[in-house]
Amino acid sequence: MKKQIKLQANNKKAYHDYFVEETYEAGIVLTGTEIKSIRQGKVSIKEAYVRIRNGEAIVMGMNISPYEQGNRFNVDPLRDRKLLLHKQEIRKLTGKLTLQGMTLVPLKLYINEDGRAKLEIGLCRGKKNYDKREAIAKKDAQRNMERSMRKH
Repeated sequence: MKKQIKLQANNKKAYHDYFVEETYEAGIVLTGTEIKSIRQGKVSIKEAYVRIRNGEAIVMGMNISPYEQGNRFNVDPLRDRKLLLHKQEIRKLTGKLTLQGMTLVPLKLYINEDGRAKLEIGLCRGKKNYDKREAIAKKDAQRNMERSMRKH
């Protein structure tokens, strides 16, 4: 049986700007109004990034819009949020981040079958401009090939 997940936010820009080496699934520490906002799809991870501070993974720059009925319970939309990862995963990530050019980038935010918000983070290496141009050229060639196949 396939897992039922509801995708809430996707970071397509990350795949354009980085080579994704590995992916990890992490839970997020949220308040009640934040999860309600996420369920409504009012979240953006385009400008977000992950840092490891004091042995904890923290996502920064993730924008969760305030919940309309939240009034005084709403918190800062851009606050830092703690990620829930196992200690050995954090140690492994810390070791890999010391390598040249590696960074942690949020790729997807979704709600799993248990109703919990999960963030898929990727251990990434930055692309150079020529890599990006090459990827765009491949995508264009593939699109043109599919278009010509449809015509015939």
